[in-house]
Amino acid sequence: MVVRVAARVGRPGHRLQPGRIHLPALSELLGLRSRLDHVEADVRDRERLAAVVRAAAPDFVFHLAAQPLVRESYRTPVATFEVNVLGTVHLLEALRGWDRPCAAVLVTSDKCYENRDWLFGYREDDALGGADPYSASKGAAEIAIASWRRSFFASHPVRVASGRAGNVIGGGDWAQDRILPDCIRALSAGQPITVRNPAARRPWQHVLEPLSGYLWLAAVLARPELRPFAPAQYTGAFNFGPGHEANRTVAELVTEVVKHWPGRWEDGSDPRAPHEARWLGLATDKASALLGWTPVWDFATGVAETLRWYRAVHEGPAGTTEVRTLTAAQIARYTAAAHSLGLPWASGVCQRAML
Repeated sequence: MVVRVAARVGRPGHRLQPGRIHLPALSELLGLRSRLDHVEADVRDRERLAAVVRAAAPDFVFHLAAQPLVRESYRTPVATFEVNVLGTVHLLEALRGWDRPCAAVLVTSDKCYENRDWLFGYREDDALGGADPYSASKGAAEIAIASWRRSFFASHPVRVASGRAGNVIGGGDWAQDRILPDCIRALSAGQPITVRNPAARRPWQHVLEPLSGYLWLAAVLARPELRPFAPAQYTGAFNFGPGHEANRTVAELVTEVVKHWPGRWEDGSDPRAPHEARWLGLATDKASALLGWTPVWDFATGVAETLRWYRAVHEGPAGTTEVRTLTAAQIARYTAAAHSLGLPWASGVCQRAML
């Protein structure tokens, strides 16, 4: 059984403007409600969350509910901390009350690190922090996860790890103030893309990259035969990011986007805008050494696959059947590429482990 509990915070709906692509959430487009037990609740409601966990009797938990936007965190800082920190603590407490084996992967962000504008990637043991409320809330969530893990889960049947992903792109994202959805809104309306931080450098990766990491990390947590090293090494934090060649500026990203969907972009920099980090990169040596995980698609492929999804939805039918077929085909291409690289999660071992 799969149960989905979301966070509600910030501006509701995130609807696109008239005359542009105007679609519901990807989960609705894929018709997931008919395929799983869907619970609409708020992770800030501690008692409700605990009741959902008890009712689900989980073998695996993936925590991704969040207020995920930097600029939104300036508008709603208290709610951002409530969702990202207290929501995480509420889940940890719910899991502490669960007395059966369970693998839990709690997802935070690459922005949890104290950003020092380093040109090299942050490692899992680097200092946590954040200048903006969003980044600070993710650093605080990681501190809470580490505290609960050491204090309550050392000899508990629930095994807890955290995942920190790079800047994710991919079809189905309609959020405001996020560069790829901003590109799609402008391109579908025949307007120039306004880029607020063209010189900012980020570790861009397709969404399937960290998702493969989260799933494989959970499988390894659950199955001793998949762990070549001591079990305690797998219950910490893991970075899931792209290769170094994918650390590109926003200007480079948008330039790559318009190769696949013709248009143009303009510099919308505003010196009065809220602070956002200039440089950010992730080191993924730990995931490679302990999990055998590495990124599959390079920067150009990740952008091309992202635009392939958006253009197909924009230009053709966008019903549940079409979007499912489009998304499943993309997952199949990604998995085949991972298999050709010999990655363990894409092998028969992974398939048997997840049965």
